[in-house]
Amino acid sequence: MADLSKVSCFLLIACLVAASSPAARAAITCSQISSSMGPCIGYLRGSGPLSSACCSGVKSLNTAARTTADRQAACRCLQSASGSIQGIDFNLAAGLPGKCGVSVPYKISPTTDCKSVK
Repeated sequence: MADLSKVSCFLLIACLVAASSPAARAAITCSQISSSMGPCIGYLRGSGPLSSACCSGVKSLNTAARTTADRQAACRCLQSASGSIQGIDFNLAAGLPGKCGVSVPYKISPTTDCKSVK
């Protein structure tokens, strides 16, 4: 279950988009990310197809991560988890937003500078 949470946290960065209004506190949580992104794990490990449930999770998190604070908090969660995730194809993770019809205006990578996410 911890691995599921780590993978799910990494995926959030794939579904965040830029917004113009920052917030003081983030409302999005790693638990919310895990719940929404769980269906993407097989795909990101290269062991399953991209499912409609995965894209539904990507789209719902894209909608939920409306503020700069949300996106930066998600990025920090991803950063803390991504170093210990095994089996994730980061090229598949980087392409996930586009495959699900979500546009992300910055590089999807475990080395993304979370402070630069707007």
